Amino acid sequence: MSRANVEAVEIQAAGQENGSLAGGLPSHPPEEEHGNHREEWLRVAFVAIVIGLVWWGVFPRYHGVDVLALVGILIGGFPIFKEAFEDLFQGHMTMELSMTIALVAASAIGEFFTALLITVFVLVAEIIEGMTVGRGRSAIKELLDLLPQNVEIRADGGVAPRSIANVRIGDVVLVRPGGHIPVDGVVVSGHSFVDQANITGESMPVEKIPGARVFAGTINQSGVLEIRTDKIGSDTAFGRIIELVERAERSRAPIEKIADRLAGYLVYFALGCAIVTFWITRDARSTISVIVVAGACGIAAGTPLAILGAIGRAAQKGVIIKGGRYLEGLSNVDVVVLDKTGTLTVGTPEVNHVQPAPDVSPFEVVRVAATAERFSEHPLGRAILKKAADCALSVGEPQEFEYFPGKGIVCRVDGARTAVGTRVLMEAEGVSVPPPEAKAAESSEVLIALAGKFLGSIYIVDVVRQEAAAAMTELNSMKCRTVLLTGDRKEIGQAIGRALGVGEVRSELLPEEKVEWVRDLRLKGNYVVMLGDGVNDAPALLEADVGVAMGSGTDVARESASAVLLGNDLLRFTEVLKIARRCRNIIYANFVGTLVVDGAGVLLAAFGLLNPVLAALIHVSSELLFIGNSARLLPSLSRDAR
Repeated sequence: MSRANVEAVEIQAAGQENGSLAGGLPSHPPEEEHGNHREEWLRVAFVAIVIGLVWWGVFPRYHGVDVLALVGILIGGFPIFKEAFEDLFQGHMTMELSMTIALVAASAIGEFFTALLITVFVLVAEIIEGMTVGRGRSAIKELLDLLPQNVEIRADGGVAPRSIANVRIGDVVLVRPGGHIPVDGVVVSGHSFVDQANITGESMPVEKIPGARVFAGTINQSGVLEIRTDKIGSDTAFGRIIELVERAERSRAPIEKIADRLAGYLVYFALGCAIVTFWITRDARSTISVIVVAGACGIAAGTPLAILGAIGRAAQKGVIIKGGRYLEGLSNVDVVVLDKTGTLTVGTPEVNHVQPAPDVSPFEVVRVAATAERFSEHPLGRAILKKAADCALSVGEPQEFEYFPGKGIVCRVDGARTAVGTRVLMEAEGVSVPPPEAKAAESSEVLIALAGKFLGSIYIVDVVRQEAAAAMTELNSMKCRTVLLTGDRKEIGQAIGRALGVGEVRSELLPEEKVEWVRDLRLKGNYVVMLGDGVNDAPALLEADVGVAMGSGTDVARESASAVLLGNDLLRFTEVLKIARRCRNIIYANFVGTLVVDGAGVLLAAFGLLNPVLAALIHVSSELLFIGNSARLLPSLSRDAR
């Protein structure tokens, strides 16, 4: 396979040479690619016609030289010869060089027909390989297809069409039902439901009303929306996803360097075996067959093609892997370290139990607590307010509001002194409270007192992600050791670990202690992936072999991570681990298969059991087989992967 095709695999997403869309998003015009294929097929057709004319002996030889065949070899083999000489000057040993030697040798001994057949085999293989490589662009092209090229802008009291390239920040874009949203922005008018699974991973359409945020690349399902633009092109969430995928596809994994070296060694091996064969047998045909039969494109092109396919498939699953080396790292993972809040849980506390004092209504407990927390920004306070709203309770405003960090709130509700907070706060207020219930150990306990009288307790927990237990089961079935590292209380950490089936739990850890745990796991010879979402997780994400940030996490976490889980779905993470392992297995299978075929082919050719044409057929067939094996990872053109 030509170096041009190999490099095309490695830089599939480098669309900056082909122009750009609005805001710097790359485009991949198909005309140039199709034009190249037409030229290549015309070359094949020319060589095929020459083969027919030579077979029928239409033109006689001139002094023993078949001039027509020689012209066919020179014109048909020109791309091979050109690539061979360029590689030779650059110090690369490639299959084009060995093929050039074989074609020259075959012509030198008068095997013109054989040389023509070898040429047409190689040219057809190049085209098929190039078309296979071209499929690697499908993931990016599909993403680009999610953006409309023409939009409608609200201007001067009417609606005017405009190219996406001419949309500016502040423009109000009108999106009709069924249309793709072209910008990031805020809804200023309209009501609809938007499918934003490809950005946030949410399985259900999200209701959008004035004031709601929307994202480029998502689909407006029902009503008409008018959106004020605040981000365009590569600045949108959609644009950043494309940029990450493209950057990943341009990167090289360590195993690709191994593949390149092995491909070079195979060329040396083939040439060395050819020299030995000719030295022993003095049989030029056997020597040519030895050179022709050995091939390394299954390794040289198949390896980056498999990595490209795996990264694209992972992107369709909602996991953006930032480079080939991180994909390779995911295939080697044996320990998965998880943060709790925002990773195993949704990071949004909810009330799961209200325990009133005797003769007190649970609704009264929630009403008083919600009134006291009316202006609180604390997550537990917001959970209480949500519970009050769910119960349709009337919430007033507190007076003389005071907040005591780490303890709670003291204010006046209905004119009476009210305390909402911890047992320490109740003790300071002189309120007698009953001993804690068993459930208090596994949740956050908020106590409420009114006018010095204990009203009851509210127990709040962070809701576990629905798919978390299934994800832990998957990880265990993949023989991955799971470790939960949390700064929360030991009782809460242990309860979450037991409920989800996490192998080990370490609680009450500071951020630097999480880093020490990850470092210690690596020093013991483990390959560690860390999942987290917050600023405090960033150091541990950097310390792990592969850091994976939840898409809903902080910017710091996403920038520190090696991969981003867009939809926060842990099951998608387990699917990507399987994709990474499958990619590794495919690459290793190609390695072994190439070595076996080349070794057996060289041995048979050296003993005169393969003629040059059959050797060329084996060479081409085996390489197409191994490249096709890698191509199985390329994402399908449909979006069912989402």
